Amino acid sequence: MFRRKHTSHFNLDDAEQRQAKINELRAALGPLSAHGEKYCNKACLERYLEARNWNVDRSRKMLEQSLKWRADNRPEAIRWPDVSAEAETGKMYRASFPDREGKTVVVMRPAKQNTSSHEGQVQYLVYTLENAILSLPEGQDKMVWLIDFTGWTLAHATPIKTARESMSVLQNHYPERLAIAFLFNAPKVFEASFKVLKRLVDPKSVKKLNFVYKENEESMKIMYRHIDPEVLPVEFGGQNNVVYNHEEYSKLMTKDDIKTASFWAADVNHVTNGHSVPEVTPQSSLVVAKES
Repeated sequence: MFRRKHTSHFNLDDAEQRQAKINELRAALGPLSAHGEKYCNKACLERYLEARNWNVDRSRKMLEQSLKWRADNRPEAIRWPDVSAEAETGKMYRASFPDREGKTVVVMRPAKQNTSSHEGQVQYLVYTLENAILSLPEGQDKMVWLIDFTGWTLAHATPIKTARESMSVLQNHYPERLAIAFLFNAPKVFEASFKVLKRLVDPKSVKKLNFVYKENEESMKIMYRHIDPEVLPVEFGGQNNVVYNHEEYSKLMTKDDIKTASFWAADVNHVTNGHSVPEVTPQSSLVVAKES
């Protein structure tokens, strides 16, 4: 007679089982470069495991692809002069205000699109993500998106090629980085585009998307639960009289570029066993927003 093979079930709430999966993933990756060691800290390994339902083999493949993508594209080497033209209208920027838990807020305003460069737009997205991540306070590894659709029409719709690559970058190389997203004042015409874009987004991320409208008090309460209206700009339904100022933001990003270079250059010759790489704990710097 055949005996039924015993199958162990992974318990996500069991800290020891979680750590065992993390250790297993790190061992499966094998030797890494100093850069890879710095990137693959414990929090990183957890995010990739979470993105693949704690399947070590699938997580390893995903992480190896990200390491190759980072080696080929060097996102940490992008500097403000490379992308400043993309930012002139304030179509995307790291906000001067955090959410109630201190997480970085990234503001996106698709109606402010000012270029037609596929490469430039994707590069600026990557730059903003890298900057937002290094600005997260200790203990936080997710960010908040505030996507303002004020003034958006179908003429502003992102080309499918750019939308597809942006979604690919976000989902494959920045997994589990989104805490919640607010789609502010999205017009009805956007619904058709959203139905198409939604196919490019994994179901877990779709659940994090919240449609909020300035004239709908109940929907705004959803955003207020995460972002204090006292720090939220007036244009987004808050009480803070601030607007994006490209000149001041440029000064801040130039300073942040120095911090980015310093972070990735630190301990470049120091290789560990991969289990004790320190977390990212950059000095927090506010994005300048000029009072109106």
